[in-house]
Amino acid sequence: MVLLRFAPSPTGSLHLGGLRTALFNHLTARRLGGKWILRVEDTDAARFVSGSVEGIQRALEWAGLDYDYGPSVGGPHEPYFQSQRRDLYHTHAKSLLEKGHAYRCFCSPDRLASAHAELKARGSNATYDRHCLHLSEEEVARKVRAGERNILRLNIDNVPDRESPQDLIFGQLKDAHASLATDPVLLKSDGLPTYHLANVVDDHEMGITHVLRGEEWLPSLPLHLDLYACLNFPPPQFAHLPLLLNKDGSKLSKRHGDVSVGDYIEKGWEPGALLNWLAVTGWGTSADSKRTHKEGAVSAPDSTAIFTLQELIQEFDIKSLTRRRTILDPSKLEIINREHIKRTASTPAGRNKLQEEALRLMEKYLEVPKRTLEWGPLDADKILHSVVEVCIHLLFK
Repeated sequence: MVLLRFAPSPTGSLHLGGLRTALFNHLTARRLGGKWILRVEDTDAARFVSGSVEGIQRALEWAGLDYDYGPSVGGPHEPYFQSQRRDLYHTHAKSLLEKGHAYRCFCSPDRLASAHAELKARGSNATYDRHCLHLSEEEVARKVRAGERNILRLNIDNVPDRESPQDLIFGQLKDAHASLATDPVLLKSDGLPTYHLANVVDDHEMGITHVLRGEEWLPSLPLHLDLYACLNFPPPQFAHLPLLLNKDGSKLSKRHGDVSVGDYIEKGWEPGALLNWLAVTGWGTSADSKRTHKEGAVSAPDSTAIFTLQELIQEFDIKSLTRRRTILDPSKLEIINREHIKRTASTPAGRNKLQEEALRLMEKYLEVPKRTLEWGPLDADKILHSVVEVCIHLLFK
């Protein structure tokens, strides 16, 4: 069975990049007749933000992205919080130790910093001098018995041969480890796994067939494939999604506008429009060849093409994503949102929904609570409904 996962960290609200990743996992799963999991990567206790898991769930529900397994849903792959899967990581870490693919490192933070500085002064790109790799079994056993804090590192010299990295979007990739830390850490001194070990173990144990994640994880792909080889796991297919950028080419940030999905919910944007906007940014569809393009335009996706979620499922192909990082243009969202509102307003139920949302926004942003008006609450309610109805009629008749 085709199985994907969306694995956010509970370090704050869901942002546009995260919603786009969840959307593409949803579209791929539904298009291929599969399912997808919501998995919470909560092993970094220092960055945990209370209430963020519930916020992520609310944002996905608002967007209509219904995951098949995960928190509040259950399923055959529980638990769905990485902090509750510690024993599983330790089992596989022990296997790596026994096979010589990993080793214990007892170096203190001060020694690690000193060793790194010395390596850098010598012009080396290495981040660790591998001091503990050469400890004897007796020395390691003695330190463990003495209760010395230690971490677990991958022994990069003892990794089985494997195939070169392949990506569904970027194609054949260089098998480069230069940007990675020397003998990367797999288990921290508190016993919790790093992202690298936890993701490889979880994706295998849950039976994940396709991993769709952000481009920022592309440099880590060689390491993850090394871990799959060391653990004798068949790797899934990978697709790394190009980054979304501000209009000036910089990385998305609050300084350039709304990036939190919650901001768009509060301001009344249509959920279908937001998904539509994120989907067609940097993506071409089979229907594009049938659509009208301006003369001289390249056969690229129409970034204001209108799709419902079901239509996106029918059209979506992860391989049709561009490799280029893509600029998010808010003006395109305004165009798409207007078209989605027109569709919604074409039915009585949709018009009622728009009236209720418009009333909420009027009371919030115009600061005219109906109970402060001169007329009574019931009259105010009727008048506000009438005003909204007239506006909808004039705009979308």
